Amino acid sequence: MENTFEVFSPTASIASADIAAEFAALSAEEQEKQRTEWSQELARVEEEIETLRTVLTSKTRHASDLKRKLGITVWKEITEDMNQGIKNVRESSVYQKTESVFKSTAEKTSSIFEGITSKLSQMKNSDSMRSFEDKFSGVLQKTKISSRSGSVSSFTEENNGTSTGNLDGKLQP
Repeated sequence: MENTFEVFSPTASIASADIAAEFAALSAEEQEKQRTEWSQELARVEEEIETLRTVLTSKTRHASDLKRKLGITVWKEITEDMNQGIKNVRESSVYQKTESVFKSTAEKTSSIFEGITSKLSQMKNSDSMRSFEDKFSGVLQKTKISSRSGSVSSFTEENNGTSTGNLDGKLQP
């Protein structure tokens, strides 16, 4: 009897149903014989699996010993894997296209900011801005009077007599 079916395939349940139907069609003596064969085969497969696990464990241990002798550490392996991964990503076409778009965008943004900076510089150096700065600084100088004591009061407070200090730095009643 042939036991060829894939466990993870969608047809696995159909194959299992076929096997069950074939098994049910056997006589009681043939069914017992088939069970015995399957049990023996299962025992052999499990023994092979255990042997393979033992060999794999031994080979893994031997590889670790060789790596230790060669000075290859886990950290070094991780670093090499990461570097290789980064290299693979950088060489990918998606990364190349994305990098190109970012560079183009950065250049355009930079030129826009340079233009704005240039315009602001031109504005700052213009006659109208200088005139505005002169007028504004004149207003500030007129509204603030500082005394020798370090206190600052407004020009209108000085004229109304509500100031707490005078130009001598003495307190007034």
